[in-house]
Amino acid sequence: MDEEADAWFDRELAGCSLADERLNKRLRKLVAQIGSAMGESIPLVCQDWANTKAAYRFFSNDRVSEADILAGHFQSTRQRTIATDGPVLVLHDTTEFSYQRENSDAIGITKSINSGRDKAGRLRSHTVCGILMHSSLAVTTDGLPLD
Repeated sequence: MDEEADAWFDRELAGCSLADERLNKRLRKLVAQIGSAMGESIPLVCQDWANTKAAYRFFSNDRVSEADILAGHFQSTRQRTIATDGPVLVLHDTTEFSYQRENSDAIGITKSINSGRDKAGRLRSHTVCGILMHSSLAVTTDGLPLD
């Protein structure tokens, strides 16, 4: 990793403070790994079983929350937004991830869909399991991303 990337990671994670220093180090390592292979799966990003297992342990750790992980990024985005002259646009999108599950409690329910009528004329419906992801991207009017 080059010095510029190191500096970016340090700035982006500066506002993030996890329960102990080992977790902070693991987060920085994971961000660097994921950043080096954007869009790849955790096993491909981590490259070996020990790092993959450590990543999964980190994400399932009760002392680490999504809010903890994102705190530094949100603080950095806020600072970039404040430093920008002129209006900032916040673009939003909601994406639905659907999964087939026997037990809908295992993942969550996104909606129930009318499936038509059965042979007896009764309405049928089926439950769609999954998650909804709402994302936002802050940009300048010139299209410069601030996130």
